[in-house]
Amino acid sequence: MSLYSRIAELERAGARAAVVTLVRAAGSTPRSAGARMIVFPDGRIEGSIGGGKVEHQAFEAAQEALARGESQLLEFKLTAELGMCCGGQVSVFIEPMSQGPLLILFGAGHVGAALARSAASAGFSVHVADERSALLHAADLSLDTHRYELLDDPDLPFGAEAYVMIATHDHGLDQRLLERCLTLPHRWLGVIGSRRKGVITRKRLAHKGFTDAQIAEVRIPVGLAIGAETPQEIAVSILAELIAVRRGAALLGESEQSRARLETKPPPDRSPLSEEETTTAK
Repeated sequence: MSLYSRIAELERAGARAAVVTLVRAAGSTPRSAGARMIVFPDGRIEGSIGGGKVEHQAFEAAQEALARGESQLLEFKLTAELGMCCGGQVSVFIEPMSQGPLLILFGAGHVGAALARSAASAGFSVHVADERSALLHAADLSLDTHRYELLDDPDLPFGAEAYVMIATHDHGLDQRLLERCLTLPHRWLGVIGSRRKGVITRKRLAHKGFTDAQIAEVRIPVGLAIGAETPQEIAVSILAELIAVRRGAALLGESEQSRARLETKPPPDRSPLSEEETTTAK
């Protein structure tokens, strides 16, 4: 596989990495302009720009670029600055690979599929897991959506920046997945359901020994109060919350959401994500 194909593969997978390119080489240098290598956060390298001190310096700079999320251009005089015998000069461009925020979505039903499509169009790297293989592969998802037939697939990209949404066909399964996800790194964690389901879910978590801080992380119900009813509308309300978290916008508290619902005059006894809706719209 060529390095270009490898870079494209990593981008499709939403992987974190930096591409280091030798953009100029003058005089005696180990590699010619155009040489590339890929640097991963865990220290792995694929490809080479010539080895030696220049590659080591570029590797260190790539790790810094990954941490800051910023590209940079470096100039090296191989003899004067790095003590190499080549005697030439090189320019190295370091670029963190562009990556949308990660969304791990459990459930490929009506709401899950609608959210996957909407999130992909908003730039999220979407990963959908559902043990119902036929439904998972029949779901109308974006071509770039990653599909997993195991709910505990080790390749699911949990991490400190991952958004995790649980929207399966079964409340008991939602609870089990939530308990597992609370022990894994994430930025945001939501479960589809009504306020009543939220109360029951939190009581069960407390009974299982989860801390108040862990329980406070769970968003249930999820989605901004827009009076959503259809799976597509529910998906939009959830995506709006994800974007608000991503951009650092303030979310409405429960009392404010209640007032907002009254102001928009939704049908009686129906919240944007009521128990009835989540039973039939997954």
